[in-house]
Amino acid sequence: MYRSRLGKNLDEITLNYVSSMSDDSDIAFYDIIGSQAHTIMLYEKKLLTKTELKKILSALEDLKNGKISQPDFEPEDIHELIESLVIKKTGIDSGGKMHTARSRNDQVALDIRMKIRDDINILTQCLIETISELLHLAKQHHKTVVPLYTHLQQAQVGVFSHYLLSYADSLFRDLDRFISLYSRVNQSPLGAGPIGGTSLPIDRNSTAKMLGFTSLIENSIDATSTRDFVAEFVSDAAIMMTNLSKLSEDFIIWSSSEFSFIELSDNFSSPSSVMPQKKNPDILELTRGKTSQVIGYLTAILSTTKGLSSGYSRDLQQIKSAIWSTSKITITALIVIKSMLSEVTINEEKMKNVTENGFLIALDLAENLVLEKIPFRAAHGIVGNLVQYAHNSKKLLPELDISDIDTLSIKEIKSKKLFEIIQKTTISSSLKNRKSKGSSGISEQTRMLSNRIKSVLSYRKIIKKQNSEVKKSLDLLSKKVKTMIK
Repeated sequence: MYRSRLGKNLDEITLNYVSSMSDDSDIAFYDIIGSQAHTIMLYEKKLLTKTELKKILSALEDLKNGKISQPDFEPEDIHELIESLVIKKTGIDSGGKMHTARSRNDQVALDIRMKIRDDINILTQCLIETISELLHLAKQHHKTVVPLYTHLQQAQVGVFSHYLLSYADSLFRDLDRFISLYSRVNQSPLGAGPIGGTSLPIDRNSTAKMLGFTSLIENSIDATSTRDFVAEFVSDAAIMMTNLSKLSEDFIIWSSSEFSFIELSDNFSSPSSVMPQKKNPDILELTRGKTSQVIGYLTAILSTTKGLSSGYSRDLQQIKSAIWSTSKITITALIVIKSMLSEVTINEEKMKNVTENGFLIALDLAENLVLEKIPFRAAHGIVGNLVQYAHNSKKLLPELDISDIDTLSIKEIKSKKLFEIIQKTTISSSLKNRKSKGSSGISEQTRMLSNRIKSVLSYRKIIKKQNSEVKKSLDLLSKKVKTMIK
């Protein structure tokens, strides 16, 4: 339908090569309602008659309700398909006017923005639910002792809630990124035309308002050719997936027989085809794999856009499938991780035993020596020697007696006093005394949990407002369409 200048149709192989129909089903709805808003605006600006308006809107409404028939030619994309079906139903004299003062260039930018806008609203809702599940689990385990690791080696005593809150805070930042991005996505490019606008008396603000956009992408070149908002969306998604992948890696390790800190529900595990005893964390492994996939999409999008000159180029068609796949993967990953967290079993006794049978209070002991006016570097050396001696003697620090301490000939403090400090430095005292802001101390867990639960309520209001504003505008558009076609 669009090939009048060229005079001949594409052969089947070439058509399949240039066609985006396989990727366009995700934006069909947005193309239809975008066309409805554009058509109403054309009527309001006296570029369509009332009869033409009713015919076009009626045909578009049928398409929106799923009444899509096969055209008598193979369309290159969803825009050509929808326009051809409208013309087929209304005739060229009416339907042929629907595309007045717009281009596929501003159409596709519009459709992608509306699709990503909806996906962000779904994503942020899923994110807040996943964060809420982390906080719920953290509340249950704000006193559950767990070893904290650096370099995958035991480092300090902690509580399980502190670990969970670290991921909640990461996801809160992901939430912030998507909410910030939303305002940049929620700008209308419609009416920018192919690149330089139009001489016809259109009203871009009118269509933007009908479609729930808060503002315009004003510059017509920028409106039709920029895809930085796509790169930002997939970038934010890749960062979020990286956080989920990191959590998945922890849970994979912690669910192994060697750790047994947690046990995954059968609903989130897979058996072996040959080994009857196996319970594999396949869901978490797939999250790691899908994270790599999203990172690949980001690389592909940036690689495509970095080499383009200003103005629309057909290369941009290739990034659509990456957007849809990114949305599907990230939304599903959040749903799965949230559900997994709701059914995970925490082996509190195993975590506590591992913590008690190590040297995780070493730093606490050094800090208690600092309170005795011993320089920290000297205290560090004293405790390091104590740990080495205890390790070689196959003892824990609390099991050392005064004769053991005497053997080390420590000059900075008397053996009896050091023995007393060792005896009072325990896991319980560590978690009670650690009060630096953001630490794993018990008092800080209570404060941080309360703070983050309040944050969830605030974010829910923001997400609800974003959703309701778009829904309100599109509901009004739908009512307007139905009124006009009566």
